[in-house]
Amino acid sequence: MKKAYIFLADGFEEVEGLTAVDLLRRAGIEVVMVSIKDDVNIKGARGINVIADTTISDELSDADMVILPGGMPGTNYLKENQQVRKLVSEYNEAGKYVAAICAAPTVFGDMGILAGKKATCYPGLEPGLTGAMWPGEDYKVVQDGNIITSRGVGTAIDFALKLIEVLIDSKKSDEIAKSIVF
Repeated sequence: MKKAYIFLADGFEEVEGLTAVDLLRRAGIEVVMVSIKDDVNIKGARGINVIADTTISDELSDADMVILPGGMPGTNYLKENQQVRKLVSEYNEAGKYVAAICAAPTVFGDMGILAGKKATCYPGLEPGLTGAMWPGEDYKVVQDGNIITSRGVGTAIDFALKLIEVLIDSKKSDEIAKSIVF
């Protein structure tokens, strides 16, 4: 079974984070919601309370993918968290998938892992994609090797379906899309 960790910080964008959790779980992927603080209670950007499955630790190296939802100030908390940065770096260096949506691709930009890669993000935050090649606003989801980025709430389903495609295959992604009438 494929496995993904999604890092949640207070102020994360609920639609982006929970759409990925929901659709990946529908596809049979084990998704673990990880609080980046010592408490599993997370409050999203729109005030929706979520209980994470666990808290962040260095023991989170056994998955196929890490996912960063956007939202403010959640993205800033992800960017400042040294354990998040360490795990993203380790996954990227191992060639495992690292995925981010909305403002969160700027975490990758800040870490320098987008240099020479195609990436996208929330409109207006492109300067935070340090070293990346922005393909333009027509792209809802951009994959360059093991790095997957997306633009925002309106692309959350496209993003989640892309994650299913890379972790399983396009047939499963299409099956999930059909099942949710997408």
